[in-house]
Amino acid sequence: MPELLQGLPLYLLLGAVAGLLAGLLGVGGGLIIVPALLAIFSSQSLPAEQLMHLALGTSLASIVFTSLSSVYAHQQHKAIVWQAFRQLTPGILLGSYLGGWLASQLSSDFLRPVFALFEISVGLYMLSGYQIHSHKTSAGIAEQTLGGSIIGAISAIVGIGGGTMTVPFLLWQGQSIHRAIATSAACGLPIAIAGSLSYLVNGWSAQIPAAAGYIYLPALLGIIISSMLFAPLGARLAHRLPVLQLKRIFALLLLLIGLRLLF
Repeated sequence: MPELLQGLPLYLLLGAVAGLLAGLLGVGGGLIIVPALLAIFSSQSLPAEQLMHLALGTSLASIVFTSLSSVYAHQQHKAIVWQAFRQLTPGILLGSYLGGWLASQLSSDFLRPVFALFEISVGLYMLSGYQIHSHKTSAGIAEQTLGGSIIGAISAIVGIGGGTMTVPFLLWQGQSIHRAIATSAACGLPIAIAGSLSYLVNGWSAQIPAAAGYIYLPALLGIIISSMLFAPLGARLAHRLPVLQLKRIFALLLLLIGLRLLF
């Protein structure tokens, strides 16, 4: 029991920040959760060679719970394109599980710069303001499966829900921005389920105290509790605050975090 409470205030704070940002900016919490967990874990008596795996697996496990509330909210507005979701899901499940397996075979020292480069790329993309233009209005099963596999694999390797890739992919296919965001939120659920399951299974032999595989239970508990409370608050604030300016500040934050992890 004491192990489950270790660091809980920090995890509650992290979940509150991640949930608030997710609700306010529509950006997945994984981009903040992973580097924050890495910093917290570094100060605890956890195995150094598995810190990145724990941060990634725990981030994905937390997204399972937060994405459920997000999907419910979007479904209330009937904005999710379920046909696209069904077509993407098989590839997402396969890619996410394989991505988690691949990450478990790699060292923390290798995964850290991979995540850092991804974080920097997302920050630069958000700062650029570049808008994806529709390429076509329909996509075949093969294209959806391949796209879902790539999105799922990369998402699992960097511990995110995949919205930074799924939304542009759906926009490219001709979906409106609102439907793309809603459908991306739904796609975050199979990404998180398959990815976190992979980190659980492939990390089981590590036998880390207070962890299930590469999912650190105290952190998961704190993040789930506070993020689900603060995400609705962020959504309400989105109608009152200058979201565009805040997104630019957030993009700069991602760049700083990425550069710090890289160097």
